[in-house]
Amino acid sequence: MISSFLSDRHALLAGKTTLPELIKRSLASVESTNHEVNALIDVYADEALARAEQIQGKIEKGQAGSLAGAIFSLKDLFAHKDHRLQSASKILDSFTSIYDATVVERILAADAIILGRANQDEFGMGSSNEYSVYGPCKHPEDPQRVPGGSSGGSAASVAAGYCNLSLGSDTGGSVRQPAAFCGLVGLKPSYGRISRYGLAAYASSLDTVGCFGATVADVAACLEVIAGQDPHDMTTQSSAVPAYMEHLEHPDSEPLRFGVNPSWFMEGLDSDIKHRIESLIVAIKDLGHEVHEISMPAQSASLSAYYVLATAEASSNLARYDGIHAGYRAEQDDQSSLEEIYTKSRSEGFGPEVKRRILLGTYVLSKGYYDAYYGKAQKVRRLIQREYEEVFQKVDVVLLPTAPTTAFKSGEKVDDPLAMYLNDVYTLAANLSGITAMSVPIGRHSNGMPMGVQLQTAVSDELRCFQAGVLVETLVKERMQ
Repeated sequence: MISSFLSDRHALLAGKTTLPELIKRSLASVESTNHEVNALIDVYADEALARAEQIQGKIEKGQAGSLAGAIFSLKDLFAHKDHRLQSASKILDSFTSIYDATVVERILAADAIILGRANQDEFGMGSSNEYSVYGPCKHPEDPQRVPGGSSGGSAASVAAGYCNLSLGSDTGGSVRQPAAFCGLVGLKPSYGRISRYGLAAYASSLDTVGCFGATVADVAACLEVIAGQDPHDMTTQSSAVPAYMEHLEHPDSEPLRFGVNPSWFMEGLDSDIKHRIESLIVAIKDLGHEVHEISMPAQSASLSAYYVLATAEASSNLARYDGIHAGYRAEQDDQSSLEEIYTKSRSEGFGPEVKRRILLGTYVLSKGYYDAYYGKAQKVRRLIQREYEEVFQKVDVVLLPTAPTTAFKSGEKVDDPLAMYLNDVYTLAANLSGITAMSVPIGRHSNGMPMGVQLQTAVSDELRCFQAGVLVETLVKERMQ
């Protein structure tokens, strides 16, 4: 069901198939199951077929770009010129983008095809893709379960075979957790590696563009195109983008140093996931790689710090949607005051989880509470950053779970915000510190659902993360079936 971009590209270049045939295969999958999965909320069928014909001509002339054969879905946070962008929210009902996000420009220039717009949690706020104006997205393997969130539609669209790559966003785990739930590779590169220009903001100091694919190499090929400095986004890194694919084809033979924190494998982690990762660690040691015990006590406060900082930034970023300057405007009578227009428009336009986070964020930024909450959270964030800086002096890769469980049942946690937030307990620190992090599949749980392991490397060290990911893929395939 899951299709590899590089496998599809190899077949295309070898003349074993054509791009129009791949698009027709994708559209047939969408027609067959998307009504139940609800991963894609817009499908650009005619546009994709026309572009496939055009790019097929370039393939036959040997002039195709490096992403020819890539069929993408876009999370409903990315600006795509002349296409809708709604952030899965009523507040942006019927909004059409007038420009392309930088990442969209780059994949199109490399001859990728965008098949459609993917479902998500509203404004990226959620861990299950149940908070969407389009209705919940379902897990492609079990419609009774969630695909994860907030980039659930992106993950589900790849897992269901609609596309072979997808762009999502990761503010606290929103690429990695759905990747683990759906049996995919999901990358959150270091902060600033990819431009956020054209990405609807949730929490600007945490938001990171990420990618889903079937394999580490697929994701590496995508990052090589979309990464790099952008004058439209002053937070992008100025460092050159490595030739990831070339390095993966000629891997470094030096052993890697892995760091493992025993406290991450205590209470709360599913026993099957724990045992699977422990088996992986043994296999890593058997190949001659080093595994060191590490301690990162400040990470115990990452959940609290994240939900102070992220909600504060959300409160600020979403203030623009007031029914006057931007966003949905509720019906009013002639006597309505400006405050009444604001109140009614935002009350009707935002869903319950977004409203919850705006209220939390406004509270922690308010006079008398700013130092007690926001100020302390920033100090905790810096402690977490320092811990990672010290750890990466001793090890190359930090290895830990991606999520505490496999995909849970729909509705199971939607009425318990704290239980939902705890799904991100292993992923939040990477966003707070800005480091690189990726989830890689490690097989099946006894309940039949996919499991993932998370690999973390230093800022700008995506290459090392890819190398560790390929190692994990090899071990799972050859020794842990």
